[in-house]
Amino acid sequence: MALLEILQPPHPILKTRAQPVEGIDAGVRRLIDDMFETMYQAPGIGLAAPQVGVGKRLVVIDVAEGEERRPTTLVNPEILWRSDELTTAEEGCLSLPSQFAEVTRPAAVRVRYRDADWAEHEVEADGLLARCLQHEIDHLDGILFVDHLSTLRRNMILRRLAKARRGRA
Repeated sequence: MALLEILQPPHPILKTRAQPVEGIDAGVRRLIDDMFETMYQAPGIGLAAPQVGVGKRLVVIDVAEGEERRPTTLVNPEILWRSDELTTAEEGCLSLPSQFAEVTRPAAVRVRYRDADWAEHEVEADGLLARCLQHEIDHLDGILFVDHLSTLRRNMILRRLAKARRGRA
């Protein structure tokens, strides 16, 4: 396994719609393993393939609390249903380190996906899992959490991120 570079804006792949995964082969399995290692090391609770420079519809998540791990791989996930009820909570992103903002999203979703063995699943989720699923599926569609904010707020966050990068360079 290897740690992968997590891309930051304005990298163009972060704004590009990812392509479907056609099947699970050794390369996809290795990518899944590397994405989990990268996500846990960061640390984070979700990582989408475009964030590591791969334009495929692949997500890894783990919203387990404490030391327990519940890694979940979602291949070609799609949101089938969104609740009318909305909820607002703070979000961050591994592609926008140390940047956080309140984001309003549907409180619950139903998602269909394939797992790492190509078996099809559906999950209905609320709370943190629903938020994480929506956030990561947004990445597959070229949407960052800051795209849900006002232009002023989004630009403030992106300027802070650019300034932080310049400070490390």
